[in-house]
Amino acid sequence: MVAFTPEQKEFSKAVADFCQREAGTREQRAKLTKNGEELHSEELYRKMADLGWAGIILPEEYGGSGAGNVEMCILLEQALRNQAPIGGIGPTLITAAAYQKFADEDLKKEVLGGACKGDSLSISMSEPEAGSDVGALTCRAEKVDGGWKINGQKTWCSNAHFAKSILLIARTDRSGEKHEGLTQFHIPAGTEGLKIQGIDTLGGKEVNDLYFTDCFVPDSAVVGQVGNGWWQLMAGLNTERLILAAMQLGLAECSFDYTLNFIKERKQFGRPVGTFQALRHRMADHATEIRATKELIYSVAAEADANPQKMMPREASMVKLKATEVSKAMTIDGMQMMGGYGYATEFDAERFMRAAIISTVYGGTNEIQRDVIGKTYGL
Repeated sequence: MVAFTPEQKEFSKAVADFCQREAGTREQRAKLTKNGEELHSEELYRKMADLGWAGIILPEEYGGSGAGNVEMCILLEQALRNQAPIGGIGPTLITAAAYQKFADEDLKKEVLGGACKGDSLSISMSEPEAGSDVGALTCRAEKVDGGWKINGQKTWCSNAHFAKSILLIARTDRSGEKHEGLTQFHIPAGTEGLKIQGIDTLGGKEVNDLYFTDCFVPDSAVVGQVGNGWWQLMAGLNTERLILAAMQLGLAECSFDYTLNFIKERKQFGRPVGTFQALRHRMADHATEIRATKELIYSVAAEADANPQKMMPREASMVKLKATEVSKAMTIDGMQMMGGYGYATEFDAERFMRAAIISTVYGGTNEIQRDVIGKTYGL
């Protein structure tokens, strides 16, 4: 059973109370998101930053709270469960963790300090011909006098249209194996030679194509070591997949709560539809799956806090796989149990479903997660 400390319980309640107060009604959320057009409200996120939550896992010397993975998961779970429109928080925390591990001190002060104040960050890996196979990327960074010249295209880049900076993974050497010769670069917003173009999706304004044309960055833009980008990415998998899992846990709980309230009130054949066995059993199954998912996520988060240098590819893939599959199943079933109302934009169920379905694709598809887990057993 998840056993939070008294301080963690208070933190969980504080996040829930804040989200309900600031974004607890459809009217509030519509105002914060331009009637649902945007997934991230900078206004709300800055308020969270003022409370120290944007830098929840970042060191205190950069303005963060210095908390652990458990507290981070609490924040994300409660934010999503209470429908706070801060869709940029996941990519921001993922990217900030990479800067924390590998950037030089000056860049840490700039980027992490800004992130703690509410700046959003973005990380760019995927390309049109390199999605699950990240090692096949071809976006090229060529060494020139005083820096690097970048050319190529990236795609599916979350946050890029409002991020303060982008952490780019580009190829700097083609002579070795495909996972060698990759390097991470700091690309500030507005850098000359970078064009950002949004991609229309079911989820709204979330992801982007990036086009680099003779984009120059100085030598100081290198994050970590030249040619070591792949291994730097692998070092962040624990944090990345915990972040994605905690967010989808919150969404699954949100969908469960929303569906439960509806089927208790909606009547057909003279009684609430939730009292019919078909729906009652579905909800029982979802409640069980959500509880099991929560136990898994927080046990892995606690283990990661206890062993911060330990790579846990099996457990990290398990939490991402489990949480996203549970969220997808809950939101699809929630829409079905609400009948036609679940399909209407007047209600939130269809929005939950759209947000959950893509989760099995981003951050490493669930097919890739299963492959990773299988390989850890020697298969």
